[in-house]
Amino acid sequence: MAVCYTEETRGIALRHLDGKVAVVTGGASGIGAAICSLFVAEGAQVVVADVDDDRGRQLADNLGEGARYVHADVTREEDIAGAVRCASGDFGRLDVMINNAGRVGVWRFLDDISVDEWDAAFALLCRSAFLGIKHASRVMRGQHGGSIISTGSVAGLLAGYGPHPYGAAKAALRGLTRSAAVELAPFDVRVNALIPGAVATRIVGHGAGLSGTALEDSIDAVRESIRDLQPMPRSGEPEDLASAALFLASDASNFLTGQEIVVDGGMTAGRAWPDEVARHARKTAGSVTTE
Repeated sequence: MAVCYTEETRGIALRHLDGKVAVVTGGASGIGAAICSLFVAEGAQVVVADVDDDRGRQLADNLGEGARYVHADVTREEDIAGAVRCASGDFGRLDVMINNAGRVGVWRFLDDISVDEWDAAFALLCRSAFLGIKHASRVMRGQHGGSIISTGSVAGLLAGYGPHPYGAAKAALRGLTRSAAVELAPFDVRVNALIPGAVATRIVGHGAGLSGTALEDSIDAVRESIRDLQPMPRSGEPEDLASAALFLASDASNFLTGQEIVVDGGMTAGRAWPDEVARHARKTAGSVTTE
């Protein structure tokens, strides 16, 4: 976003989302909560939509007048429509829709997965994004502008990073993002996806096998369990994804649609060097070999 500094703006901290209104599903914790917090700090008004009423209400209270909490089960169309109505009714418009709610689910072999488990995963992870796009676009088309962002996963890019239904649903989300982007482009409504890698959240901790243990709700334990899954020697943080979401929500990305922003510490770029190779590289750093 080009910024023209004048005598009036010099010395003033410019906020990237001033005047914008956002709905964030799964907004009570993890990546969703980080997005809500950053968006309010950047000038937006936010509807925190979640099924975790205690965390959701507490977050909205902490964020102040710029936030509302609504109970929203994203597998129910009426709940998503209600979150969009809350934004339009309380704040007068809707500029950003974040389809973020989800969970990893249970790892099973294909022949152990029931049809109900498969359908439940797609309802939560893909159909919910369709519903978010559907109801947000009805408002945004009339405004002739808006940004819709869905949270995907590296499991939708590569096999082995999530259960079968999870990976398949996140892969389907990629196709939905592109087709919706093409349809809505003439209305200046942009549709993009965020692709997280290993991020330190409770949901990822459950997927990493900490569920049911004393470490289940320890974010430090989650960080430790996923620290070495990518070339960058740390876990991802919810704030890393929130910063990428800020870019996609702001006017800085106003010519970007139908795209995926992968925030994974290099996980999908390739495997890291084994320890012994890395040690050898460090020992020989700066040396020159001629043949």
